[in-house]
Amino acid sequence: MPVVIGYVPNQHGDAALAAGLAEARLRGTGVVVVNSTKGDAFVDERYLGEGERAALEQRLAVSGVRHEIRQTMGRDVAEEILATARDVSADLIVLGLRHRTPVGKLLMGSVAQRVIMEAECPVIAVKASSDSGAQGR
Repeated sequence: MPVVIGYVPNQHGDAALAAGLAEARLRGTGVVVVNSTKGDAFVDERYLGEGERAALEQRLAVSGVRHEIRQTMGRDVAEEILATARDVSADLIVLGLRHRTPVGKLLMGSVAQRVIMEAECPVIAVKASSDSGAQGR
């Protein structure tokens, strides 16, 4: 049963990818990388463009870990991660975290919080080593 990784193309996604690949190696399994957007903005920097997807595919190929990339649009991101985990009977979900202000959490919600609370399997939440706090985020 694979490890599901919630991925965005930034330092938080890179931290989740590294941790997810390490967990997959330890468990002797593959990964399913989920990159999703609601599609409610003209440009979503968290959604992989064609070149970014190719670069991610290359990184995964070099890792030697069996992998699949699922990229979707239109569905709630947390629900997409949870649905993928159910679909593949995931052993684990790995997510990157970033610090958010209380007001930011209230207004925007939290994909990570929802996944942690609703997942049927264990969830590892990692933060990027350079995430030093809210500071305007």
